[in-house]
Amino acid sequence: MKNKYVDLVGQTFDFPQDEFRVEDGTLYVNDINMMDIIKEYGTPLKITYLPKITSQIQRAKRMFRNAMSKVSYDGEYHYCYCTKSSQFEFVVEQALKSGVHIETSSAYDLNLIQKLYERDLVDKDLIVICNGFKRPQYIANIGQFLREGWNNVIDILDNKNELEDLDNVIPDDITEPVKVGIRIAAEEEPSFDFYTSRLGIRYSDIIPFYKNGISRNPKFSLKMLHFFINTGIRDTSYYWNELSRCLNLYCDLKQICPELDSLNIGGGLPIKTSLAMDYDYKYMIEEIIYQIKTVCEAHGVPVPDIYSEFGNFTVGESGATIFKVLDVKQQNDRECWYMVDNSFMTTMPDTWGLNQRFILFPINKWNDEYHRVFIGGLTCDSKDYYNSEAHANAIFLPVMKSRRDPLYIGFFHTGAYQEAISGYGGVKHCLQPSPTHILIDRDKDGKIMTRLFAPEQSSESMLKILGY
Repeated sequence: MKNKYVDLVGQTFDFPQDEFRVEDGTLYVNDINMMDIIKEYGTPLKITYLPKITSQIQRAKRMFRNAMSKVSYDGEYHYCYCTKSSQFEFVVEQALKSGVHIETSSAYDLNLIQKLYERDLVDKDLIVICNGFKRPQYIANIGQFLREGWNNVIDILDNKNELEDLDNVIPDDITEPVKVGIRIAAEEEPSFDFYTSRLGIRYSDIIPFYKNGISRNPKFSLKMLHFFINTGIRDTSYYWNELSRCLNLYCDLKQICPELDSLNIGGGLPIKTSLAMDYDYKYMIEEIIYQIKTVCEAHGVPVPDIYSEFGNFTVGESGATIFKVLDVKQQNDRECWYMVDNSFMTTMPDTWGLNQRFILFPINKWNDEYHRVFIGGLTCDSKDYYNSEAHANAIFLPVMKSRRDPLYIGFFHTGAYQEAISGYGGVKHCLQPSPTHILIDRDKDGKIMTRLFAPEQSSESMLKILGY
């Protein structure tokens, strides 16, 4: 009878798969023995595997390049990294090595870019796409960048009043028009609580806004139309319908605005959250490029340069979060709890706030028997638990028979948003500390290199924030 955990995985998935394999009952990820990492750094532990960032960027660039070549697409592709996914210096620096540009979401993002410039990691030719609803400081920072010669800063106008705000920080004697874009307020899926995105300008207002505002101000030149929907790039009638509406608007706008030459398709390429995930990246990208070319040809306008703002896709699969099972609690006949040494609410907040699922594997004990469990975090909140996977409404893990022989578990592809949403290094629920965070890279010969980015948050740092 096959009742070991390794048998369960082999029967459920095509395994080994991608970066995951097992040797002697131990999980290897990207050919790295996870138990060796745990022995060196302990748990709870955050891991960022830097080479994955590079490979994801190169993968997307290759797919867009091939898709454009396939249909003889006469336009360029620009990969922008969406910093809000992870603003850590080591993430942004790794992405920049692959020749990406930057998409920002707040005033402080521009301060971040200034720091990169001071370290000679970027120059003033960097394309900076400024998104979001902008507070005065954000507008002021954009104006400062433009005055200092950052000529590829593109302010994506989120509302009609923003043009006036930007006008006020741009000198009248500017030599070249400032590039701006317009974000379309896309229609949301029927399941949403509202019909139209709060971000952007509605379809019916965009052409009148261009005619009566942007075109009459010599300080500005409309370069880009920005399109993004919350559900991301997925093969649904909803996505293709919204893309078609966007493309038709682009063509109508292009006919009265010759300087418009760029379409920003936003982010939204998904990452793998289950080994059962089946997403045809190649087909989706080829179909997007084909649709853009087809609609533009039908309207008799040149195809636009394509921009994307992939954040989660860039950094999500580079991250892992490792816990130790501290103890087992059998609360009734059916519910067995594995209590881990940190909190889901504070360390992986997407699991709590959005019911996000990640790839979950034990690190050790793959040759042991398994059973169904619930995983509990250490806060006193009743919602601090994890009880299902993306492919199944249950969790199965190896049996842990003794605390003296602990089980370690890992959540994989957790590299985007978790630290930002949880407030990395700040005050956490029940004063749970931010885990130790390490970086893993490879040298030119492929040898593994690890370094400590930050130790587990200390009581002193947390109490200082609280005023003690």
